[in-house]
Amino acid sequence: MQQIKKSKNLTLAGNMSAKVSSSFAKFIYKRIAVGLLMMIGITFVAFAVTQVVPGDPAAVNLGQSAMSNPEIVARWRAEYGLDKPVPEQYMRYISKVLQGDLGISQHSRRPVSEDLAEYFPATIEIALVAIIFSIIIGFSLGILSAMTRDRLPDQLIRVLSLTGVSMPTFWTSLVVFYIFFFKLGWFPGTGRLDPGGDEPTHLTGLYTIDALVHGQFSIAWIALKHLALPAIVLATYTIGVLTRFTRASVLEILGNDYVRSARAKGLPEWLVIKRHVLRPALLSIITVAGVAFGGLLSGSVLVENVFSWPGLGQYAFKSAIALDLPGIMGVSIVVAGVFIIMNLIVDFLYRIIDPNLRSE
Repeated sequence: MQQIKKSKNLTLAGNMSAKVSSSFAKFIYKRIAVGLLMMIGITFVAFAVTQVVPGDPAAVNLGQSAMSNPEIVARWRAEYGLDKPVPEQYMRYISKVLQGDLGISQHSRRPVSEDLAEYFPATIEIALVAIIFSIIIGFSLGILSAMTRDRLPDQLIRVLSLTGVSMPTFWTSLVVFYIFFFKLGWFPGTGRLDPGGDEPTHLTGLYTIDALVHGQFSIAWIALKHLALPAIVLATYTIGVLTRFTRASVLEILGNDYVRSARAKGLPEWLVIKRHVLRPALLSIITVAGVAFGGLLSGSVLVENVFSWPGLGQYAFKSAIALDLPGIMGVSIVVAGVFIIMNLIVDFLYRIIDPNLRSE
């Protein structure tokens, strides 16, 4: 009889596991399909915006002397497909994108995909360092602030987080650059490496990782020093947001009955936090961190220009100045793709942290 019950339980557990796996697979496929539809919608919006931006791309790229020659202008417009009707321009662009062709940049005269492959790793590197730094500092300060509610540490942390959220990025960049590079000389000011320095052996395009993987530790140290100032500036706002959000989430969870019951049982405070607070708090904090990472990519334009960081922000700035429509569209697609991927990762982590969501 016991063997029959055990067999039934094993069968039931197996069926439940298969059901959860099937549900999770359907969720992944659905989210990927929605992401692809969103990407198509984003290309349409980005294309529409480039059409209403004031200014003539031909005038910006050819100059006034060439604009006086209708033949040169007509040839240039035909080369980039600007002589076609707008709907035809969009359909032509979409068909090329589906083949992996993002067009030719009007200011670099190179394929946009090659430009993005060159500039994107620098932005990813600075954004990764900034988000890791933000999560560690913001999460720790948020928990400390919640645990010392209305006491001196809480008040100081709240002031610091509010300051970080309130300071404009361009102002923070200039102040940090002036103090730590120009006045104190503690960190290098511009670029990814020292002038004339050797680049690490290429693997990912992320200089610190490439140098460490190939044992080029001196180059890794130089690259890390160059990363410090722009990453700190980028992280300032995100640290403030994560600190305030973590504090609010932890305070809300601390007011639940099961937390009070754990404390009434005499459990140490650190154990209460570890077992009953951190896990549910992570769900909401992961959402903020995922959105913040995408924001770091799109918000790096000012920081990269102040620190002469050769990343996606600088490329976007140059494309906008030159009215480089393929370049602007390429940057829009990459940033939107990062947001969509980050949302997918956040949903995936939700189901890892909270088993109750796996069967939905």
